[in-house]
Amino acid sequence: MRSLLPGLLFALLWASASAATKFGVQSADPLILANTRFLIAGSLMGFYAYVLRKNPLPKGKEWKQLTLFAFLNTTVYLAAFVLAIKQVSAGIGSLSTATSPLFITLISAIWLKRPLRWFEFAGVALGLGGVTLATYPLLQGSFATVEGLLILLGGMVSVSVATVYYARCNFQLPNIVINGWQVGIGGILLLPFTVVFADWGAAHYDGRFWASVFWLIIPVSVVALQLWFHLVRQDAVRASFWMFLCPIFGFAYSSVLLNEPITWHTYAGTLLVLAGLYLGQLEKFRKRV
Repeated sequence: MRSLLPGLLFALLWASASAATKFGVQSADPLILANTRFLIAGSLMGFYAYVLRKNPLPKGKEWKQLTLFAFLNTTVYLAAFVLAIKQVSAGIGSLSTATSPLFITLISAIWLKRPLRWFEFAGVALGLGGVTLATYPLLQGSFATVEGLLILLGGMVSVSVATVYYARCNFQLPNIVINGWQVGIGGILLLPFTVVFADWGAAHYDGRFWASVFWLIIPVSVVALQLWFHLVRQDAVRASFWMFLCPIFGFAYSSVLLNEPITWHTYAGTLLVLAGLYLGQLEKFRKRV
């Protein structure tokens, strides 16, 4: 019970990011939405970390590490995510996010120059097959484009590389400091691209836009991440099980809030992804037992 309510709340909030982003990009260019979120979130976390909590500043090589992490995890991944959501359904966006452990497994094997174990390879194959199956009818019904899926794939690769890199950096900074700087630096790095390429004339800074920004910052970036850290501290393996609920909640949001279709392809594809996630984490689950 100690992790039941935090776990459910984490999955509910984390899965809502795709739907919230889908609403936001209806009011403004995806790059404008992303940059607004990054700069405000970075400023708020910086205020909390340095004005209220008096944390130390990063030192020496930590600046370089934070900048590279910010580029991969925020500038590339989250910008790619909002650009892709303009062209794919919120449900697919949520499903793709849940596959990140599979990409992390693949990239870490490449990074460490070790062969993939059979269950890791099977997990990656099932995950990619599940996303393909769930996406197929959406491509025909104009709820997804090949370009959007490729952008989403590029973002998933970037965040997976960022996660592997983060694990090797061995930061000694508090989580709030790392998150604040990586979001803020990521927003600064993205800003020139937003200024040049965003469609500023079509932007409407209406209630829908600001509601999307608020939801992505507070419930998703702040509350959901703090819940995740809490779950990981209790039991990292059990915490990973809550990621399995994110695609289910994500498709529920996309259907109820955005009227996006759910077909047997959706159910079958989601089951394949969940099976892939389990296989990909099989070694951790064995160790836990």
